Order: sequence, then C-alpha cells, then structure tokens
Amino acid sequence: MCGCDVEEIRSKRLITAIKTPYLASGKVDLFAYDALVEAQIAGGVEGLIVGGTTGEGQLMSWDEHIMLIAHTAQRYGGRIKVIGNTGSNSTREAVHATQQGFAVGMDASLQINPYYGKTSRAGLMEHFEAVLDLGPAIVYNVPARTSQDITPEIMFELAKHKNFAGVKECEGNARIKQYTDKGVVCWSGNDDECHDARYDAGAVGVISVTSNLVPELMRELLFDGPNPELRDRLAPLMNWLFAEPNPIGLNTACAMLGVSKPVFRLPYVPYAAPLRAQGAAHIAAVGREHFIGSGPVRDVRDEDFILLRDW
Repeated sequence: MCGCDVEEIRSKRLITAIKTPYLASGKVDLFAYDALVEAQIAGGVEGLIVGGTTGEGQLMSWDEHIMLIAHTAQRYGGRIKVIGNTGSNSTREAVHATQQGFAVGMDASLQINPYYGKTSRAGLMEHFEAVLDLGPAIVYNVPARTSQDITPEIMFELAKHKNFAGVKECEGNARIKQYTDKGVVCWSGNDDECHDARYDAGAVGVISVTSNLVPELMRELLFDGPNPELRDRLAPLMNWLFAEPNPIGLNTACAMLGVSKPVFRLPYVPYAAPLRAQGAAHIAAVGREHFIGSGPVRDVRDEDFILLRDW
C-alpha cells in the first residue's frame, strides 16, 4: 500500500503549508527549510503540505518538487505526516508526480482540480479517481485560484473512494458544515476562519499558512477549546499575511524574522516598506517570543531583497 492509513491523515488537526526558502543562487535552502520544519514539530504541528501554493510548488520544476518531498519524508517521516502537493492541471502529470511522491515516502498527496483549462464534471471525476487510486489524498478546493468550484455534489461522490482523506475547503464555513454534517472530513483552508470552522462548523482543523510563524499559538487555537480572545488577537497578523496574494506576506515575514534569506522567486516580490512596518507592529502586538526564530525583527530594506532572475 502507498502512503499511510487514510485514518491517520483524517485525524490531523494542525497541518502547516510549509514555506520553501531559497539561497541567493536560486536553489532551495535546505538548511533553512530543516530549521522551519523543526520549529513546526517543536510547536506541535502534526502534518506538512510540501510544495503547496505556500511552498511555491507552482514555481518549482518537478525535479525540485519531488526532491523536497523526498528530503522531507526521509528526514522527518515518523515525526510528522508528509503530504506532498502532487496535483496538476494535467492528469498525466498529477498521476506521475503522485506515483513519484509515494515512491519517495510521502504519507499522502494534496490534489487540486484542473485549473485554467478546467474541465467538465465527468472530467473532474476521472481526474480525481486517477490520483485517488494511488493512495491517500486530500482534495483541495480553492476556486479563487482555479476559477472552478468543486461542488458538493462532486465532493460527496469523491468521498466514497477508499483513499479520500478529506477536503481542504476555502469556500467558507457554511460549505464546511455542509460536509461535516454528512461525515466528510474537512480542513479549513482559511486561517482567519479556522477557529470558527473547528468549533462551529465541525472541521477537524486547518491547513495553515500562519502556523509557519506561530505554530504553538495555532495549536492552542485548534486544540484547547474555543478561544475567541486568541482568535481575535491573531486576526490582524492573519489579515496582514494575506494583504497581497499568498505567499508574499509569509515570505516577507520570514525574511523579517531572520528565518530565511530575503530571496524571492519571481513573480513574487516582497511587501513594500509601509506594509513591512505594519507587519513588525503585528509581530510586536502578538509577542516576538511566540514566533519562530530568535532575536529582534529585522529592518530589511528594499535593497536587501534579492529577486531571482535566472533566465
């Protein structure tokens, strides 16, 4: 059998969509990456999405993508669940990448619906069944990026597959409750909604961007019972992280915290100085001691950032 038992994935409450840091050469900075993963494990995170949108899988070659999944699985397998983002708008690519991901040790895959070109209902079913046949998978619904909603009608059909672990849902808590009321496992795909998704809509938890930065606080938010005070305390930070398309905010924050080099793969560019100043204020308001890394927030200037141009 490929991957882990599907029930092991369904039980994971806090999953981080882990950032991919870079060296000035443009290569993946595995030293910084390992430190990020160790911080997640120390903070009580139970799973990682490797090479997701937050991890910039869309900017990686497939060789880089599978390398990072393999590195994570071989180094951290058994300590944290490794979920490789091996989805694609091409079914052929998704199948091949998912086969490779399981071959190098990932526990489960994350699968998106075909984007840009999109497809029909029948095509969606064929696409997802092809990758679900390979091993445990979380289906990812994010119409804001794919321009096509995976409707409940389709999701309920997919949920019948033995390898369907659940859905990462970005269409809000009403949609999540529609699923959980019928026994479908859901993770919120929206950090700002995850507290209410967990305690009001029945979500098992969240696949989070914010947990890259404050894993212990996100664990507290998801594990220790309703906590509107903590939810509201984290809300300004969460809103700041998504002031521009993810992962721009996270990448900027990691440079400011000194946990990754200030290196950006285009087309992503860092927040401008006024937004960076707002971020520093949000970090101070939450408390620097709750964030990964150590030392004061860095005053990273425009000229300090490196925009990779390797063409």
